[in-house]
Amino acid sequence: MKSPFTGGKVELKKEIRKLEYRKEKFPIHFHFYKCVDSGEEFTDTALDNLNVAQIHNKYRSKFGIPFVEEIKEIREQYGLSAVKMSEVLGLGINVYRQYEGGEIPSVATGRLIRLAKDPDEFKKLLEISQGVFEPNEYDRVLRKINLATQADTIDAKLYFYLFESKYPNMLNGFRMPDIKRIAGMIHFFAQENKPYTTALNKLLFYADFAHFKKHGTGISGMCYKAFEKGPVPNNYGSVYNYLLNKGLINMTEVTFQDFVGDQFYSEINIQLNEEGNDLFSASEIAILKAVSKRFKGKTTKEIVQISHLESAWQNNADMSGRITYEYSFDLKAGEK
Repeated sequence: MKSPFTGGKVELKKEIRKLEYRKEKFPIHFHFYKCVDSGEEFTDTALDNLNVAQIHNKYRSKFGIPFVEEIKEIREQYGLSAVKMSEVLGLGINVYRQYEGGEIPSVATGRLIRLAKDPDEFKKLLEISQGVFEPNEYDRVLRKINLATQADTIDAKLYFYLFESKYPNMLNGFRMPDIKRIAGMIHFFAQENKPYTTALNKLLFYADFAHFKKHGTGISGMCYKAFEKGPVPNNYGSVYNYLLNKGLINMTEVTFQDFVGDQFYSEINIQLNEEGNDLFSASEIAILKAVSKRFKGKTTKEIVQISHLESAWQNNADMSGRITYEYSFDLKAGEK
């Protein structure tokens, strides 16, 4: 990139700045370009999106406002259209669709939407709004609520056991943990890199943190810790075992001279293309491919050594501490 002011060189910079959103100020890693010759600062669309994403994520997290994927998921669990969901919540027609498109609700509305995830609470709202439904449609939604109620207790306990973080925050990259997405990431790396467990842990870390570095959100929604051999997904053993028991991923034991290693493989051909992909966005696909390419041909030992150069590991390894996604902005490897 050349400077729009002098046509000369530019440098990519970042610094902590406090920016205001809805009368609240949040410290973010503000990214900008600086003209080497004139010292003038400027941004482009990509940097603007990254800076804004950081502010919006912190605002949602602070005030308990659900993120876009949560908002979609809440509606879908009851099988309602965006129009009907708006009516049940007492909002204007199609307002819910705007929230699914990225518009941030008010604090009161955001908390109402998140509360609606609880089937018992949503049932109360449905009863109040019964007049907007035809009788057969009302009964259908009621059946959905009853099914959600039966599954909720088991799913909630399992979810907390595997992932701990209930809502998007800085520890999970402002993403809800998603079993299907995690399995998809593992299948892709199993196909392209054929990693053992230790290496897979690093590939997932780099994919999540590299995406956060560029776009302000992770991919999987997993939290990470700094263990002896580098960053690992929190509770990764239980997560992998769950996926194996559900038949969502494949693993085989490989015997070496002194030990047995678990290697991941894929029985399906994973083609990550932008068109028709309902699991990953275009930006996520680009990062997954870049991380795979960056580490292809590297041994597990080499990948561990590279991960030990990251401040995310160095600053947390002594206490096996959780790694906040803010460390993504200091990431050294991942896409090169």
